[in-house]
Amino acid sequence: MTAGPAEDTRTRLLHTALRLFTEHGVEGTSLQMIADALGVTKAAVYYHFKTKAEITEAVAEPGVRDLDELVLRAAAQKRRGAQVDLLLEGFVDLVIRHRALVALFSSDPGLVRAIEKSAHGGMEGFGQALLGILSGPDPDATARVNAMVTLTGIAMAGGSPDLASLSDDELRTELLDVGRRLLGRPRRRTPTVVSTL
Repeated sequence: MTAGPAEDTRTRLLHTALRLFTEHGVEGTSLQMIADALGVTKAAVYYHFKTKAEITEAVAEPGVRDLDELVLRAAAQKRRGAQVDLLLEGFVDLVIRHRALVALFSSDPGLVRAIEKSAHGGMEGFGQALLGILSGPDPDATARVNAMVTLTGIAMAGGSPDLASLSDDELRTELLDVGRRLLGRPRRRTPTVVSTL
């Protein structure tokens, strides 16, 4: 099933808005700039979204939805180790899948406000859920700091322009390795290739 013209325009609009937000910030991007970059009238933008805040929330929504689903999946695991592993791997994948959004979140208060508005329970609720899974029940200061450094470090590194030259696979491998070390998780072994010579 293919998307109709209205859905295609909306999708292109959101991709264009994210690109412009990355270049100029949310506050520095106008609806007219989005319309010009799309090659449409401002009225065409208004057809899909009435305000820039609505666009910003729609740009952030896939990342927020993915994070919400990840927390629920991780919390549903029976063993604590499985919860931590699923959350760590899922969080790294989420950061890589939404690299531009994560970079913007780290630096743009306009996007932070949009995410706060669209997140169920706000980002504070997400943060507490993520930290709770990673640090475990009754965590001491070390466990809480490790969890915070892991999440923040993965997000900051994943969205960093300094690491933009790394492929998604390279970045994923490095972020998972660092995350596992910080959380005291065993390293995943890479499968051994058996020669059939």
